[in-house]
Amino acid sequence: MTKFFTYSTALLAGFALLGSTQSADAQQFSKRKQYTSIGVSLNAMNYFGDVNPAKNFASFHVGDTRPNLGLSITHRFFPRVSGRFAVAAGRVAANDDNAGSSIGTDEYYRNNRNMNFRNNIYEASAVVIVDLIENRNNYLKRPDFVPYLFGGVAGFHHNPQGTRDGGNTWIDLQPLKTEGVDYSLFQFSLPFGGGVRYRINRNLDASFEIGFRKTFTGYLDDVSSRNGYQGPTALGIAPGTSTTAMTDRQYFGYGITKDHRGGTFDAAGQQRGQGKSDWYVVTGFSLNYILNPKIKNPKFR
Repeated sequence: MTKFFTYSTALLAGFALLGSTQSADAQQFSKRKQYTSIGVSLNAMNYFGDVNPAKNFASFHVGDTRPNLGLSITHRFFPRVSGRFAVAAGRVAANDDNAGSSIGTDEYYRNNRNMNFRNNIYEASAVVIVDLIENRNNYLKRPDFVPYLFGGVAGFHHNPQGTRDGGNTWIDLQPLKTEGVDYSLFQFSLPFGGGVRYRINRNLDASFEIGFRKTFTGYLDDVSSRNGYQGPTALGIAPGTSTTAMTDRQYFGYGITKDHRGGTFDAAGQQRGQGKSDWYVVTGFSLNYILNPKIKNPKFR
């Protein structure tokens, strides 16, 4: 949480500085030139974390891409600067089975972890959009093609779930405390990225955008700690119970082989994750409809 406030404070300070540099523009960009638009977006979501096919940040499996839908309202304040509030819902997912031969000998724990997950994410965000091409006129004279950057803050609710051996029964993982950590399902992130906007007609714009979400949790996938394996005794779960079908996958089991690649875990303190925060990425298209502002023509006497 401390890191979130540190990063978000720095980000907001940067936007405040940007706003102060726009004060001169504000005098020329009066309210009659400001306008508001509402939008809908269809996106793809991907995740970067401990269950990536490889350890490097850019690793992801195309087959794990999941849909995301969003609604937004945007207000143009200055020739280059707009503010946007948005809500969105989507899913991220990953599976250790997709790692294949990319796992090295120094990642033996991933050969045995046999982990999979899915996570539905519901997000509310507020960002500042900075156009790289300014428009000092009203919306009717806006440029046809505008690249832009954005950044801001977001809050989201998530709930990681897993199955055993690729089954169809999904089980909530957070209540199981697989690493002995009672992490929160409500988290914060810093969204940032860029896109391009194209004018379709008088009131309609289309955009393509890619946005990264820097989170402050390592548990989007329910995997985080380097010594996260707790063992059945610490977790208070005995073999042979009704929950064993789930726990021998998510907890690595009780000294038995659990994955077709081979290997066992039978001691608490074994490595489970890399100890890093998770990220997710939202990429997609949106349509934005400009609500007709009242444009007052100057009166001549």
